[in-house]
Amino acid sequence: MPKGKIEIKIFERTVMIQLIRGFKDILPGETECWQHIEKQAIALFEAFGFKEIRIPVLERTELFARSIGENTDIVEKEMYTFADRDGGLITLRPEATATIVRAYIQHKLYAADPVQKFFTIGPMFRRERPQKGRYRQFYQINAEVFGIASALIDAELIFMLDALLKRLDVADVLPHINSLGCPACRPIFRNALSAFLDGLAPRLCEDCQRRRDRNPLRVLDCKATGCREALAGAPAIGDHLCADCRSDFDLVQRCLGDLGVDFVVDSRLVRGLDYYVRTTFEIQTGALGAQSAVAGGGRYDGLVQALGGPAMPATGFAIGFDRLAEIVGKNRAHWALAPELYLAAMGDAARSLAFQWHCALGLAGMRVDMDMDSHSLKAMLKRADRLQARHVVIIGDNEMAAGKALVRDMRTKNQETIPIEGIIDRLLAIARSQLQPQPQPQP
Repeated sequence: MPKGKIEIKIFERTVMIQLIRGFKDILPGETECWQHIEKQAIALFEAFGFKEIRIPVLERTELFARSIGENTDIVEKEMYTFADRDGGLITLRPEATATIVRAYIQHKLYAADPVQKFFTIGPMFRRERPQKGRYRQFYQINAEVFGIASALIDAELIFMLDALLKRLDVADVLPHINSLGCPACRPIFRNALSAFLDGLAPRLCEDCQRRRDRNPLRVLDCKATGCREALAGAPAIGDHLCADCRSDFDLVQRCLGDLGVDFVVDSRLVRGLDYYVRTTFEIQTGALGAQSAVAGGGRYDGLVQALGGPAMPATGFAIGFDRLAEIVGKNRAHWALAPELYLAAMGDAARSLAFQWHCALGLAGMRVDMDMDSHSLKAMLKRADRLQARHVVIIGDNEMAAGKALVRDMRTKNQETIPIEGIIDRLLAIARSQLQPQPQPQP
């Protein structure tokens, strides 16, 4: 190096890439809980005649603007919308109903039979303020019904939600129900509410100041304490229902009573989407402390026609999967799937043989794990204990020479030796508790 020059080496600093704010990873120990919820939901849906539909996460922005409502917070503030390469606007779906309606129309699913029942499970996207139980990529379980005008189907959906939450051992479940009227009677209520809100302008929050002109019903849904206090004497939509809407709502209440489902009529319940009419509902639970909504939905009879399809009655609901999983999976350790069997092999020949057993047992449906590296028996037993494996099979050169393997019950510490010949069937029997190892002296 030339005299007078100093060589400086600059090393790049490795920066760990973090999760995007408002998104989350669903980790092992959690996924088992999610799978349990999905299995219970799917079993219930199929029992009631629902079929699964899988829908894309991207749609043309116009679909949500026309269905949800251009003046809603979702469309104005929360949607992930961007220009496609052809210049058109596309949006990550903020909810599933509009997409299912689009599929129902586009594929003419009403042609063979207008009555269709669908369910779907998957992610939705809204750029909301992240908080506990609320994410920018969140998951929903949706059920949608087309072609049934009777309010009996609304009662069925509420009954199904109540039953599902009880199957999942969610405590303190209470459906809140309301009627939003129809195009015939809702304008009368809207005028009465607007007149009431005119005198409250100074007491309303900034969002409600804007909503009272564009969509006054949304003011009723505001969670701000000041707004809720100001709205204490607001007119109730139940006092403005037409005869048909009143009859429908009475039928829903009567059916829920006959089915033994407790509920409360909530005149403040309006939901956040413009397409709802008549019966709307929300399932709340105190399992997270304060009363929290875990599911909601209602009737949207005009949406199919508004999106270019035939005039068709429709209703449905969405379950907040993230929040429900938080309730059901409070004891995370309970959901971790421990190995039924752990293979501890010492030596290359034993490890090769154990690997064959590992593959055969896994193919037979057993949860099995093994140490594939050259670790000590003590280290392997320690890992098996950490994984909470029920049984450990120990095999080494001595065991191979004797034609036997050692099986240890990790809970009782009892051990027995079993023949290597026919070991797969023997291990399946042990793991399924059809054959319990007998106590043996510790070596």
